[in-house]
This record gives sequence, structure tokens and C-alpha cells, in this order.
Amino acid sequence: MTETIPVRKNQMIELYITGQGHEGEGVGKYEGYALFVPGALSGEQVRVRVTKLNKNYGFAQLLEVMQPSRHRAQPPCPIYHQCGGCQLQHMTYEGQLQHKRQIVADALARIGKLEGVPVHPTLGMDEPWKYRNKSQVPVGWVDGRMVAGFYAPRTHEIIDMQGCLIQHPYSDEIVNTTKRILNELGIRPYDEKGHRGLVRHIVARVGYHTKETMVVLVTKEREIPHKHKLIEQLREWIPHLVSIIQNINPSITNVIFGQETVTLWGKDTIEDRIGDIRFSISARSFFQVNPVQTKVLYDKALEYARLNGDETVIDAYCGIGTISLFLSQQAKRVIGVEVVADAIEDAKINAELNGIENVEFLVGQAEQVIPELFEARGLRPDVVVVDPPRKGLEEALLQTIVDMQPERVVYVSCNPSTLARDLRYLEDRGYKTQEVQPVDMFPQTFHVESISSLILEK
Repeated sequence: MTETIPVRKNQMIELYITGQGHEGEGVGKYEGYALFVPGALSGEQVRVRVTKLNKNYGFAQLLEVMQPSRHRAQPPCPIYHQCGGCQLQHMTYEGQLQHKRQIVADALARIGKLEGVPVHPTLGMDEPWKYRNKSQVPVGWVDGRMVAGFYAPRTHEIIDMQGCLIQHPYSDEIVNTTKRILNELGIRPYDEKGHRGLVRHIVARVGYHTKETMVVLVTKEREIPHKHKLIEQLREWIPHLVSIIQNINPSITNVIFGQETVTLWGKDTIEDRIGDIRFSISARSFFQVNPVQTKVLYDKALEYARLNGDETVIDAYCGIGTISLFLSQQAKRVIGVEVVADAIEDAKINAELNGIENVEFLVGQAEQVIPELFEARGLRPDVVVVDPPRKGLEEALLQTIVDMQPERVVYVSCNPSTLARDLRYLEDRGYKTQEVQPVDMFPQTFHVESISSLILEK
């Protein structure tokens, strides 16, 4: 292998960075061999140490920036280089928005072979910090003290933190206060190596608009020592607290939540809203973590759906009904489909909370339920909205969309690669991608969301 690779492991070289990888790494070529360099930016001349070699590409550690990019920034977070939560704080926000647009445009061209599709500048935030309304923080015991923070990249080593620059300030307050109270009461954190201890995670949820807060303690066992004192202290020290929840997860697993959830004090849920739509949010509900940008995204979905009040809309992968309820304001009828039964129950509660009656929610896999709606009930929607997981759409669902022939398809995507693949499938079968709009839902991270508008060419 080394005969065809022009570098060796641990070799130090100079490298010119020509682009960014999809996880934000700098990419450069050394005698034609691609090297990925975390922390490097496009346009920079850098000195690196080669750390890993594969047949066609390798990885290197950034040692020195010899010629910095105009988009290089000083990360404001003191633990940025240890913590795995953010990847792009070393890039100006303008640079981040340009990078995310380029990731989408490159995927459309390279994977989808889509020529001439407008990819608009990324819609960013005026204030791209402190936006996350949910924090899930592992708890541990290091050198005789309790720590709570995020895992270092590709490890289960907890990096203790006092504050996170992308979390809502209330989340920081909840985590720090809860950690202090647990410590004072001698309630031990969970040790995953020995499967001992009690508290596995502290989860904070914040109503961005309502300011209601919830603390969730994920524990290995049901019994909590000094439980009444713990509840009393949490209520005293955490502002806006309306809910204290315990989730019991006895399993040896990386999954955060167990199956059993108990309300220790207060309400079972908090409430928040996106636009004029109210949402009831439980401990395990999926709810978009950036409510400001979610409104931007959904406004764009409404614009692309071009509803006039007479349409039937299918919302695939509807979750707790967020997009469905938004669309219902301007559609005749909306059918939401979601595989997670608890999410569908939340969706029905949210429809009732808002007095919305023109929405129907169905449990099941979208690629099974929607073909059944078409074949058994002859349903022919005017608009189909999809918001799939990272793997994109199953071919069965793509083909059903083609068979149903809705006039418009609105595709919300969190993965440009599978988006490009699926757009190519639809383009080859009569649809035209009119435009793609990236939206920055997760500033300071490599994640990019986008929304695409397709029309049926007749």
C-alpha cells in the first residue's frame, strides 16, 4: 500500500487546503493524495502530521496555520478543541453559511447530476449562539468529583463544562444547579464501565417562547436517595421550573432514555410554540431544537407548498405533527404519517391543543402506509411533504409519490447526499426541482438542513 501513497504515517508536511469535507474538515492533496485535516479551512497553507492512511485518502493533525483563511475565527468556547459538540467555531459565521450552501450544491451536482438548479444562499441566524432548547448531558465521576458535559469526539470521555455557547442559558443553569444539588446530597452518578451508580444523564428542556423549563433525571434504578429533598432543592434553585421528570434506564446501552418515565413533580409536559401553533412537549418528545430557525424552515415549506385552501397534503415522517399543523392552516386536509407511536399520540394532543380538526395522523412506516393510502383508498394528494431521516426516502415511497402524481413535492432534508439521490429519482420520472434553500438549523456545527421545491411537469 505504501508504494502508491506519497506520505507515511507521522510524517510532517506542508499542505494547501482546497476545500471542506462534509463534517467541516479541511481537504488538501499531497502529490494527488487527499488528506482530511480537522480544524483547517479552505484556502489555508498549513503544516500537518499524517495520522492515518487509507488506500485513497488519509487524515492528518493540524500543527500550524502558516497562511490563514479570511474566514478563520478564534473559537469563543474554552473547551472547543476538547468537546465534540461543535465543529465550526473556528470559522466565521459568514464562512459557515457559505460552506453549508456549497455542501448542498456540490451534492446536487456530483450525486444528483442536477444542472442549473438554483441553490440559494443559506438562511442563517442574526444571533447564531444560545439557540438550543434541549440539552442531554451525561454525568460521571472523575478524580473524586462529579462531572457533567459532552463527550470528547469518538470517545465516552466526559468533558466537564460550566456553560455551552449553543445551549439556551436556562439549560446551563439547569445542568449546573442539578449537578451541584446531586453532589451535595451524595447522589452518585452512573459509572458505565462498572454499571454502578444512579444518575446517567441530566436532560434540560426549555420553552423558548414560554420560558417554561423541565429537568429530566435519567437513572439506572427507580429509587432515588433523598428524593423529596432533591425535588425541594430543584424547585428552589431552578427558575421557571414547571416539571421534574425521572426516566428509568436499567440497560447496559448507549441509548439515553429507557422505556419508563415518571413525573416526580409538576406537569408532565412543557409548552412552547412555533409561529401561532402551540406544542405540548414531553420528556421524550422529538421537538426541533432551534425554534427560531424552525419557523424560518416551515415558512419556506408553506411557501413551496403554495396552498390555497383546497388541497389534500400528505406529510411523511411527521413526528409530533409540527409541519402538519403548520400546513393545516392553509390546506383543506393534511394526513401525517410517522412510525413512532408516541410521536403520533403527541401529534394528536397538539392538534387538539390548537383546535385543529383538518389533520389526520397515522402510525406506521411511511413507505408502507402511504402506498396503502394510494392503493386501498385511492388517495391522490395535491402536495406531498417529506422530512426523512438521514438515510433519505425508501424507493417504495419514491415510486408511490411518482404513481400518485402530486402537483408539488416539498422535500425537507438533513442529508445533502441522500437528498441529491432522491431528487435524481424524481427528476427521472417527471418532476422538476425548481429551487433548493439551505437553512442553518445548527450554527457552529457541520449539520446542514435544506428544503427543496419540486413540481410535476405535465
